[in-house]
Amino acid sequence: MVFQRKSFLDRLAVYQHSTPLLTTPQISGQLVRVVGMTLEVVGLELSIGSRCLVINKNQASVEAEVVGFAENRLFLMPINKVTGLRPGLQVVPLDHEDVIPVGDQMLGRVIDGAGRPLDSLGPLGCETSISMQVNPINPLDRKPIYRPMDVGIRAINSMLTVGRGQRLGLFAGSGVGKSVLLGMMTKFTEADIVIVGLIGERGREVKEFIEQVLDKEGLSRSIVVASPADDEPLMRMRAAMLSTRLAEHFRDKGKHVLLLMDSLTRYAQAQREIALSIGEPPATKGYPPSVFAKIPQLVERAGNDADGDGSITAFYTVLTEGDDLQDPVADAARAILDGHIVLSRDLADEGHYPAINIEGSISRVMPNIVSEEHLASAQRLRKMYSRYQQSRDLISVGAYVPGSDNETDVAIEKNPAIREFLTQGLKEAINFSTSVSQLQHVISPNQELPLDDNAGLPSVAK
Repeated sequence: MVFQRKSFLDRLAVYQHSTPLLTTPQISGQLVRVVGMTLEVVGLELSIGSRCLVINKNQASVEAEVVGFAENRLFLMPINKVTGLRPGLQVVPLDHEDVIPVGDQMLGRVIDGAGRPLDSLGPLGCETSISMQVNPINPLDRKPIYRPMDVGIRAINSMLTVGRGQRLGLFAGSGVGKSVLLGMMTKFTEADIVIVGLIGERGREVKEFIEQVLDKEGLSRSIVVASPADDEPLMRMRAAMLSTRLAEHFRDKGKHVLLLMDSLTRYAQAQREIALSIGEPPATKGYPPSVFAKIPQLVERAGNDADGDGSITAFYTVLTEGDDLQDPVADAARAILDGHIVLSRDLADEGHYPAINIEGSISRVMPNIVSEEHLASAQRLRKMYSRYQQSRDLISVGAYVPGSDNETDVAIEKNPAIREFLTQGLKEAINFSTSVSQLQHVISPNQELPLDDNAGLPSVAK
């Protein structure tokens, strides 16, 4: 009997190589628990980041992503809205390659975090696709920042000069003109392409930003990735990563890209929702440690490429709840970004737009990309502005005696011109050269810098 069995197995082995299976066995798991937004599944062994489909015959199936595991259970988070889940539903893994369509056809379009059109203008029509996963550039291979980026805002061009490939934070509370400032930069910048990521904003604000702030002129050379506040946390996070990935694609094509992400705080809050749902303990004011690991991973992808032909200049808005600049996300962002621009509610209440607080803002690369004359003029204006603010209460009540301090006397004399210089109309574009010239004129009315394309650049950049 043993001999016959062995002979039979040998005979089967001969036919095994020439008889392929008609179908591939499908491994599936089972939904056993739903807590909040977390789906718990047994029967599957998948890596974090894998996609699954929860099959619901009575309603639409739910696509979800593996975000964690414990013992024999997987923790999944839905990508889209969830309805009608019940115990025992079948969960099957998806053979999913995470790719997105790219191309110039995307300019002027509005898409969601999955790359699907939101603007009812039909398919994107892109012929090529790229993977969402990409290896970061070696920091030693990045081209240094040596040229200014003209954003069309006089106060930024002159006082907080932005370099091509720089990453800045725009710190603001609600209602101080953050979205308007982003829209002005979108229309006035010299960048080749603008990527706008609207992460976690109210749905009404998304439409208003596109139609009123961005308008047709700004939208024509922009790609808007929108994931409103009612989207699932994974979709909001994916929208931020998609915005960055699109910017990387065009940078690798040699384009100068302006990436505007509104907001980095909503991205951090989405990660907090996911982390807390799978049991990660909170650390700082309710934020788990993974939040402060995710922020640098996103931000560090912006910047210059290795060849120096393309660049991503990024502005990340950071919401300061109650105008508190010591918020954990704001503090973490300020530490890893190349500068920060603070919008002041007091200035906004006075009708001072853009409401940029010059005293509390800084561009860390400005000393390396502007001339000594430009830098000296900016420091001189900043000093006069600060001196006036320090004596403002005395001046307003008439307690200051002219002649008591020469610097304060000059600051009082120059204050109207400085305030006019730091304000700008919503439809008024002021290029870099003009901004530098007007800065010099405010400081020394009888002397102006030359109005050429290289005005304000250091010798190495000319």
